[in-house]
Amino acid sequence: MRVLVTGGAGFIGSHLCEAYLERGDEVHVLDDLSTGSIDNIRHLRPHPRFDYTIDSVHHKAVTAELVDDCDAVIHLAAAVGVKLIVESPVRTIETNVHGTEVVLAAADKKKKKVLIASTSEVYGLSNDIPFREDGHLVMGATTKGRWSYACSKAIDEFLALAYWREKRLPSVVVRLFNTVGPRQTGQYGMVIPTFVKQALAGRPITVFGDGTQSRCFTHVADVVGALTKVMDHPAAVGQVFNIGSTEEVTIGELAEMVKMLTDSRSEIVLVPYDEAYEAGFEDMPRRVPDLTKIGALIGYRPAHVLEQTLQDVIAYYREGPRAHSQTRPQLVPAYS
Repeated sequence: MRVLVTGGAGFIGSHLCEAYLERGDEVHVLDDLSTGSIDNIRHLRPHPRFDYTIDSVHHKAVTAELVDDCDAVIHLAAAVGVKLIVESPVRTIETNVHGTEVVLAAADKKKKKVLIASTSEVYGLSNDIPFREDGHLVMGATTKGRWSYACSKAIDEFLALAYWREKRLPSVVVRLFNTVGPRQTGQYGMVIPTFVKQALAGRPITVFGDGTQSRCFTHVADVVGALTKVMDHPAAVGQVFNIGSTEEVTIGELAEMVKMLTDSRSEIVLVPYDEAYEAGFEDMPRRVPDLTKIGALIGYRPAHVLEQTLQDVIAYYREGPRAHSQTRPQLVPAYS
C-alpha cells in the first residue's frame, strides 16, 4: 500500500511513517514544517520506499497530485498545542478547517480512504466521564479563544462523516488523547516534554493552574499501532473512535513523578492560568476516554504504563534527539 501522511514530519506522524515502512508499505509525507521538523524524518530519507514534499495541504494542486498517487491518506496536519491555539487562533481555525476541506475534496475524486485525526479537546467542558464517542460535546463560549481548536476539529469530524454519508468517501475519525513519547516537543505547550526538560536542567517545574486537573497520557507506540489497525479495518469506515489510555493522573502528581524519575532537585511551582495563557482561560478538569468501542474493533489495550512512557521521554532528552534518530524503540502494542 502507498500511504500519504499529512503532517508526517510531526511527532506522531514520524512514528507512523516508521510503522508503515516497517511493515512494507510505501510512504509519502506532506508537511510544511510549521510545527513539524525535518529532523524527525531525516533518518527515513534514504529509505527506498519513503519520500516527502515540503508544502502545505492548503495548496490544492500539490495535495491533489499526492492524493491521486496514494492508496490511503492519514491526515495529521493541524495546528496543535494550547500555547499555539491561544496565541494564534486565526491560524488554528484556518489550518484545521481549510486543510481538512482540501484533503477530503482531493480524496473524494477517486474515493481514497481517509483517516482524520481529531482530538479529545472536542469533548470540551463535558463532565460525562469517561468520554464516549456518542456523548455530547460541550463547547466553551466563543469569546474564549481556547475553544477555537476544539470547534475547528469538531467541524473536521462533521465534514469527514458528511463526505461518507453523502458521497460515500471511506472516512474514519479518531480522537487522540494526550499522546506522548520521544520526539515530542514542549514548544507549543505539551506538558510532559516541558516538565522533563525543566527537571533535567534543574529549572523550576511549572504547573499551570492548581495542578488538580487530570489527564490520561498514551505512549505514541500504542497510538501508532491503533492508527494502522483502524485504518486497515473495513468496519471502521464512517465511525469515530477514541484512542488513548485510562491511567488517570493529576498534573501535580505528574510533576512529582517527573521530578522523582529524573532525580531532580527542581522546585515545583504553580503558575496561574491567567499568567500562563490569557485572562479568563478555561481548562478541562478531567479528560478520560471510554475505550470500549476501539477495544471491540481491534482489541486495543495500551501496552505502556505512564512510568514507562515517562522513562522513554526522559531517556530521549537525556541522551539527545540524535542518539534516537537512527533506531526506533522496539515497543509492540499489546493487542492484535
